Amino acid sequence: MPIRTSRRRFLLAGATASAALAAPWVSKAQSLKSEYKVSVVGNRPIALSEGAFQWAELVTQRTQGRINMKVYPGSQLVGGDQTRELVAMRQGVIDMTVSSTINLSPQIREMNLFSLPFLMPGPAAFDALIGGEVGQDLFRVLATRDVVPVAWGENGFREISNSKRPIRTPADLRGMKIRFAAGAIFSEIYTAMGANPVQMSFADLQPALSTGAVDGQENPVNLFLAFKMDTLAQRHLSVWNYCADAGIFHVAKPVFDSFSAQDREIVVESAREAARRQIAAARRGLGIGGDTRDSFEELKRRNVEVQELTPAEKAEFARVTRPVFDKWAEQVGRDLVRKAEAAIARVRA
Repeated sequence: MPIRTSRRRFLLAGATASAALAAPWVSKAQSLKSEYKVSVVGNRPIALSEGAFQWAELVTQRTQGRINMKVYPGSQLVGGDQTRELVAMRQGVIDMTVSSTINLSPQIREMNLFSLPFLMPGPAAFDALIGGEVGQDLFRVLATRDVVPVAWGENGFREISNSKRPIRTPADLRGMKIRFAAGAIFSEIYTAMGANPVQMSFADLQPALSTGAVDGQENPVNLFLAFKMDTLAQRHLSVWNYCADAGIFHVAKPVFDSFSAQDREIVVESAREAARRQIAAARRGLGIGGDTRDSFEELKRRNVEVQELTPAEKAEFARVTRPVFDKWAEQVGRDLVRKAEAAIARVRA
């Protein structure tokens, strides 16, 4: 067959492997967008957002600018409503996201696994889930939603702060207005402890704290510091690790499929590198794995009263919220939850 005919067929249908090897990205270059929109909640310097920016920078650099990823922080492409990012990806409004599993959970029930109260005692348990069969199962679920998950990240364990008083027992939460991001499970968790849960986007959180519209919120320590929540009347912070905020780097399937094999590899490997950095940033200064406790020292300098709950105190919160756990375990899927509990038991042994 003449070379010209073979190349014409490749350009029209992408059919032959030999042509793909001869021109690994020339045909794809003709269909590349001038910009690929990346959505993420929040902004630098929080770990989740930082991961998105680093992913974009790595891909742009490694493709010499052929794939130009631009990050739109604050979920601005969906009007600040981070729970709509998945829908917007499927509609073609967003090309890529770094999403919290919390914000995916309203559409994908299995993602509520990370929100089951007191399932994971710490980072080792979290790592066992994202690095094992559970993480693979969740990626397979996500892949049925017209997106391609490429890396697991982390925004950190979610702790609770408020403007009223120290929290060491469930009774201490009684009557408090506590903001949560998304998902009916959080409303039920706080209702079980006698609090008044209020769903609110992250964009609306800071003004709500400053005006007293809500008394408290739950977010990772390093996010608390980055957004200076101590200046928003949040004087009390309790470290209870009640759930973790997992992050997922993913690409809209039509976008991923439009890339050459070479470019797909760049996108995936860059996401994994950015995710590793993201996880390290989420844990920095928290005394994890022999690291410093600089973040706690900074809280002390800002006159934030920190309560680090004992295992016995956490167990009391777990007891009170157990009915919520059991109900939502059914929603997530009992087999998946049992698999998660087994993986966590192995790292605790």
